Amino acid sequence: MSIVIAGDRSGTGKTTVTLALLSALRKRNRNVQSFKVGPDYIDPMFHAAVTGRPCYNLDPVLTSEDYVRHSYAKRGAHSECAIIEGVMGLFDGATGVDDTASTAHVARLLDLPVVLVVDCSRMARSLAALVHGYKTFDSRVKIAGVVLNRVGSDRHIELLSEALSAINTPIFGVFRREGDIQLPSRHLGLVPTEEVSKFDQISARLADLGERCFDWMQLERFLATGDIQPSESSVVEKKKVRIAIARDEAFSFYYPDNTEILQAQGAELVYWSPIKDESLPMAHGLYFGGGFPEVFASSLSANKSMLSAVKQAIAKGIPTYAECGGLMYLSQSLTDFEGQEWPMVGTLPHSVKMEKRLTLGYRQAKALETGPLLKAGESVVGHEFHKSCVVEGEARFARTRPAYETQRYWSKTAHPQTEGYISSTLQASYVHLNWSHRPSVAKRFVQQCASAHV
Repeated sequence: MSIVIAGDRSGTGKTTVTLALLSALRKRNRNVQSFKVGPDYIDPMFHAAVTGRPCYNLDPVLTSEDYVRHSYAKRGAHSECAIIEGVMGLFDGATGVDDTASTAHVARLLDLPVVLVVDCSRMARSLAALVHGYKTFDSRVKIAGVVLNRVGSDRHIELLSEALSAINTPIFGVFRREGDIQLPSRHLGLVPTEEVSKFDQISARLADLGERCFDWMQLERFLATGDIQPSESSVVEKKKVRIAIARDEAFSFYYPDNTEILQAQGAELVYWSPIKDESLPMAHGLYFGGGFPEVFASSLSANKSMLSAVKQAIAKGIPTYAECGGLMYLSQSLTDFEGQEWPMVGTLPHSVKMEKRLTLGYRQAKALETGPLLKAGESVVGHEFHKSCVVEGEARFARTRPAYETQRYWSKTAHPQTEGYISSTLQASYVHLNWSHRPSVAKRFVQQCASAHV
């Protein structure tokens, strides 16, 4: 069986605990598959850097309950054990009134035991009341034990252990206050692994912590995946369709489900750097994911030959899809946090600027026009997570219209808003999509690319 690493709340240390577990398992030469609950790009990067294989998101809102089960079965079947990192607190979901899209929701769907990570820095006997509440709040969620994080003295450990023995709850690990393994962060969370210097040393330190801090006799009872049954997968006949994917320090937010489904539909993926490369690779389509163009705006802007090449390719009608950071890159200009304005590609009629307010949440989005991925009227569910906003130009391009009518998912009071840009060959939006349960989206994009005149 596999395990779910959950937190009693956000910031309790579940990412550090998860990485310590993954690192220690790799040090033990275990073939481990990791997953991450919810819409997240950066935590999965750290998982992948440790395990050497992609980390897959399990999100029943962006995909479906059936796809969550399918993805877990398909990917977990090729590993010795599977570790799933949760999101926020165990029962924190998308609606506020139930556990939809929460860690508890995914644990129920997969019928997996939960290991609860608790920040114990400011409690002793009260720990028993907190854990007892989590164990009894929803009987469908099986809390197998706890990991005590940010523990102080040996006496502190004694008090916590005595408290948990009264409610018959095993301790799967004890982590002291470790100040030297803080992962760097900035305005959207952790800094991506590509920018973290000496990550190998951090990983080795995490592996040592995992070896020392976990109760491996307790854990080994759960770390086997023999009960995971592989799902059937289909293989599509390969075609000569090349899709160029922008990937470097500025653009790194891609769900592996999306790239894998493009390949399954017959696409050959070619990766390139808007920062470092001077020319575009030959391709039938362009895909710009999210990332941190605001951090690397000066380098992106300085690469004039690439800005010109991208603008010319899109003007010629090469099918193009851009999400969030990609939309920012295709804008007229980008104003960073210091107020410095940097020229960008200039395909879209607006500029973007950074702001203090964070926009985040699931979005119900309906395509207003037919574009390279969706037909007019089709609806999808995506998510937004950004600190930039659009500054509209004098007029939209004649052939480029708003891409979506969006509304906060599950909101009964929010008014629909138009968002992004779309034409027959271009779709750019702040909304991130996971296509995994909608192969028709990837199929349409590949077909549009196949018919493009390069």
